[in-house]
Amino acid sequence: MTAPSTFGLSSEARNLHWLLTNLVEEVPGIQSVAVVSSDGLLLLSSDPGRNAEAKDKANQKRTGPRGSSADLATIVSGIGSLTIGAARLMDRGRVKHTMVAMDEGSLFVMSISDGSLLGVHGAADCDMSVVAYHMALFVGRAGHVLTPELRSELRKSLESEPKSESAGSTR
Repeated sequence: MTAPSTFGLSSEARNLHWLLTNLVEEVPGIQSVAVVSSDGLLLLSSDPGRNAEAKDKANQKRTGPRGSSADLATIVSGIGSLTIGAARLMDRGRVKHTMVAMDEGSLFVMSISDGSLLGVHGAADCDMSVVAYHMALFVGRAGHVLTPELRSELRKSLESEPKSESAGSTR
Protein backbone atom coordinates (compact mmCIF):
# COMPACT_ATOMS: atom_id res chain seq x y z
CA MET A 1 0.00 0.00 0.00
CA THR A 2 1.24 3.45 -0.79
CA ALA A 3 0.19 5.92 1.86
CA PRO A 4 -1.45 9.11 0.69
CA SER A 5 0.66 12.21 1.06
CA THR A 6 0.64 13.59 4.57
CA PHE A 7 2.58 16.74 3.65
CA GLY A 8 1.13 19.78 5.35
CA LEU A 9 -0.98 17.82 7.84
CA SER A 10 -0.84 18.21 11.60
CA SER A 11 1.12 15.69 13.65
CA GLU A 12 -2.18 14.16 14.86
CA ALA A 13 -3.37 13.63 11.27
CA ARG A 14 -0.01 12.15 10.25
CA ASN A 15 -0.17 9.85 13.27
CA LEU A 16 -3.63 8.60 12.26
CA HIS A 17 -2.39 7.94 8.71
CA TRP A 18 0.53 6.01 10.19
CA LEU A 19 -1.75 3.97 12.46
CA LEU A 20 -4.02 3.11 9.53
CA THR A 21 -1.10 2.11 7.31
CA ASN A 22 0.26 -0.14 10.07
CA LEU A 23 -3.15 -1.73 10.59
CA VAL A 24 -3.40 -2.68 6.91
CA GLU A 25 0.20 -3.77 6.48
CA GLU A 26 0.61 -5.72 9.71
CA VAL A 27 -2.68 -7.60 10.06
CA PRO A 28 -3.02 -10.53 7.66
CA GLY A 29 -6.25 -10.62 5.69
CA ILE A 30 -7.17 -6.93 5.87
CA GLN A 31 -8.02 -5.75 2.38
CA SER A 32 -9.25 -2.21 2.96
CA VAL A 33 -10.00 0.18 5.80
CA ALA A 34 -12.10 3.32 6.11
CA VAL A 35 -12.62 5.78 8.95
CA VAL A 36 -16.00 7.47 8.62
CA SER A 37 -17.40 10.48 10.47
CA SER A 38 -20.75 10.39 12.26
CA ASP A 39 -22.39 12.00 9.23
CA GLY A 40 -21.05 9.33 6.86
CA LEU A 41 -18.15 11.25 5.34
CA LEU A 42 -14.91 9.44 4.59
CA LEU A 43 -12.08 10.77 6.78
CA LEU A 44 -9.25 8.31 6.27
CA SER A 45 -8.77 5.39 3.91
CA SER A 46 -6.44 2.64 2.82
CA ASP A 47 -7.94 2.85 -0.67
CA PRO A 48 -5.74 0.71 -2.91
CA GLY A 49 -6.81 2.91 -5.83
CA ARG A 50 -4.46 5.66 -4.66
CA ASN A 51 -1.61 4.32 -6.77
CA ALA A 52 -1.51 3.08 -10.35
CA GLU A 53 -0.29 -0.46 -9.61
CA ALA A 54 -3.14 -1.10 -7.20
CA LYS A 55 -5.63 0.34 -9.71
CA ASP A 56 -4.46 -2.15 -12.33
CA LYS A 57 -4.76 -5.03 -9.86
CA ALA A 58 -8.18 -3.80 -8.69
CA ASN A 59 -9.42 -3.79 -12.27
CA GLN A 60 -8.26 -7.39 -12.71
CA LYS A 61 -9.54 -8.68 -9.37
CA ARG A 62 -11.44 -6.44 -7.00
CA THR A 63 -10.43 -6.80 -3.38
CA GLY A 64 -12.73 -4.25 -1.79
CA PRO A 65 -16.31 -3.22 -2.31
CA ARG A 66 -16.11 -2.13 -5.96
CA GLY A 67 -12.47 -1.31 -5.20
CA SER A 68 -13.42 2.07 -3.76
CA SER A 69 -12.97 3.57 -0.32
CA ALA A 70 -16.09 5.68 -0.93
CA ASP A 71 -18.13 2.50 -1.33
CA LEU A 72 -16.65 1.04 1.87
CA ALA A 73 -17.40 4.29 3.70
CA THR A 74 -21.02 4.18 2.51
CA ILE A 75 -21.42 0.58 3.65
CA VAL A 76 -19.79 1.27 7.04
CA SER A 77 -21.99 4.33 7.58
CA GLY A 78 -25.15 2.41 6.68
CA ILE A 79 -24.35 -0.55 8.91
CA GLY A 80 -23.43 1.82 11.72
CA SER A 81 -26.74 3.67 11.43
CA LEU A 82 -28.71 0.43 11.28
CA THR A 83 -27.07 -1.08 14.36
CA ILE A 84 -27.32 2.16 16.36
CA GLY A 85 -31.03 2.31 15.53
CA ALA A 86 -31.48 -1.33 16.53
CA ALA A 87 -29.69 -0.77 19.85
CA ARG A 88 -31.91 2.24 20.60
CA LEU A 89 -35.06 0.35 19.68
CA MET A 90 -34.03 -2.55 21.90
CA ASP A 91 -32.84 -0.19 24.64
CA ARG A 92 -29.53 -2.04 25.01
CA GLY A 93 -26.96 0.73 25.14
CA ARG A 94 -24.21 1.79 22.78
CA VAL A 95 -23.07 -0.38 19.86
CA LYS A 96 -19.42 -1.36 20.30
CA HIS A 97 -18.81 -3.37 17.15
CA THR A 98 -20.52 -5.24 14.32
CA MET A 99 -19.21 -8.14 12.26
CA VAL A 100 -20.65 -9.44 9.00
CA ALA A 101 -19.33 -12.80 7.81
CA MET A 102 -19.79 -13.56 4.10
CA ASP A 103 -18.81 -16.53 1.95
CA GLU A 104 -15.88 -14.66 0.43
CA GLY A 105 -14.94 -12.14 3.09
CA SER A 106 -15.94 -10.24 6.17
CA LEU A 107 -16.75 -6.73 7.27
CA PHE A 108 -16.03 -5.30 10.69
CA VAL A 109 -17.40 -2.01 12.00
CA MET A 110 -16.25 -0.55 15.32
CA SER A 111 -17.17 2.71 17.05
CA ILE A 112 -14.28 5.13 17.51
CA SER A 113 -15.62 8.26 19.19
CA ASP A 114 -18.40 10.82 18.81
CA GLY A 115 -20.12 8.57 16.27
CA SER A 116 -17.06 8.05 14.07
CA LEU A 117 -16.59 4.50 12.82
CA LEU A 118 -13.73 2.24 11.77
CA GLY A 119 -14.64 -0.17 8.98
CA VAL A 120 -12.46 -3.06 7.85
CA HIS A 121 -13.02 -5.32 4.86
CA GLY A 122 -11.27 -8.64 5.45
CA ALA A 123 -10.50 -11.67 3.32
CA ALA A 124 -12.48 -14.86 3.78
CA ASP A 125 -9.56 -16.54 5.52
CA CYS A 126 -8.70 -13.71 7.92
CA ASP A 127 -8.62 -14.50 11.62
CA MET A 128 -11.60 -12.49 12.87
CA SER A 129 -10.32 -12.34 16.45
CA VAL A 130 -6.95 -10.95 15.33
CA VAL A 131 -8.62 -8.33 13.13
CA ALA A 132 -10.99 -7.32 15.95
CA TYR A 133 -8.09 -7.10 18.42
CA HIS A 134 -6.06 -4.80 16.14
CA MET A 135 -9.12 -2.70 15.39
CA ALA A 136 -9.62 -2.22 19.13
CA LEU A 137 -5.98 -1.12 19.43
CA PHE A 138 -6.50 1.39 16.60
CA VAL A 139 -9.68 2.71 18.23
CA GLY A 140 -7.92 3.04 21.59
CA ARG A 141 -5.09 5.02 20.02
CA ALA A 142 -7.19 7.12 17.64
CA GLY A 143 -10.30 7.79 19.71
CA HIS A 144 -8.87 10.45 21.99
CA VAL A 145 -7.26 12.45 19.17
CA LEU A 146 -10.16 12.34 16.70
CA THR A 147 -11.47 15.76 17.65
CA PRO A 148 -13.89 17.81 15.53
CA GLU A 149 -10.92 19.91 14.37
CA LEU A 150 -8.97 16.82 13.27
CA ARG A 151 -12.01 15.34 11.52
CA SER A 152 -12.36 18.60 9.60
CA GLU A 153 -8.66 18.59 8.66
CA LEU A 154 -8.84 14.96 7.44
CA ARG A 155 -11.95 15.66 5.39
CA LYS A 156 -10.37 18.72 3.78
CA SER A 157 -7.21 16.75 2.97
CA LEU A 158 -9.29 14.13 1.12
CA GLU A 159 -11.17 16.81 -0.79
CA SER A 160 -7.96 18.54 -1.85
CA GLU A 161 -6.29 15.41 -3.27
CA PRO A 162 -5.78 15.58 -7.03
CA LYS A 163 -8.70 14.06 -8.93
CA SER A 164 -6.34 11.99 -11.10
CA GLU A 165 -5.47 9.86 -8.07
CA SER A 166 -9.05 8.87 -7.43
CA ALA A 167 -10.01 8.46 -11.08
CA GLY A 168 -10.46 4.86 -12.09
CA SER A 169 -13.05 4.00 -9.49
CA THR A 170 -15.77 4.50 -12.06
CA ARG A 171 -18.43 1.90 -12.37
